[in-house]
Amino acid sequence: MPDDLFAAPVRTLDDLHREEAACRRCPLYRNATQVVAGEGRAGAEMMLVGEQPGDKEDLAGRPFVGPAGQALDRALGDAGIERGKVFVTNAVKHFKYEWRGKRRLHKKPSVGEIELCRWWLDLERRLVRPRSVVAMGATAARSLLGRAVTIARERGRPHPLDGGSTLYVTIHPSLLLRIQDEADKARAYAAFVADLRAAHARGAAARPSSSTRTRMFSE
Repeated sequence: MPDDLFAAPVRTLDDLHREEAACRRCPLYRNATQVVAGEGRAGAEMMLVGEQPGDKEDLAGRPFVGPAGQALDRALGDAGIERGKVFVTNAVKHFKYEWRGKRRLHKKPSVGEIELCRWWLDLERRLVRPRSVVAMGATAARSLLGRAVTIARERGRPHPLDGGSTLYVTIHPSLLLRIQDEADKARAYAAFVADLRAAHARGAAARPSSSTRTRMFSE
């Protein structure tokens, strides 16, 4: 991404967060409280990508701090992965919602909104340079692969990304909150933990060369 498209060069995640806060690429910023940028450090081995911020995230300005975030934190712990060592972000950076009485309820981003916000996700990947990327849900998978994705079909399959990263597709943790049957929920949770553990292990075993990572987005 050419830096001359920005008011100032984007060299760090702090630079990127400053630019994201000023984003007007789509109308979602108008009703959101604030942008919710990715959280983590450059050089993180693993990047987790969700769909968009929820109500709690919109108010806090941080990704995955609500109920889905609590489910994710538990799953990361059970997978033996420290959240502080992964980069957590979303395909869409502003909360899209509709009012239901006094509550703001999640509304799925459109294809156009996903494509416009892919600009920021690509920049995050360039700056973080993760070994493995986990798309949690169909929206995240679409943003990263550039096409509609069926989770059941792509789950467990490695997908090479530009820059040497490998993408793995799994469910969004919010799905776990909607499963009523306890046995079904336990099975879905165990599979989600297994997906996270496998992506982390495969990413660590398939470290891209420094030259490959340096060439990311250079074309």
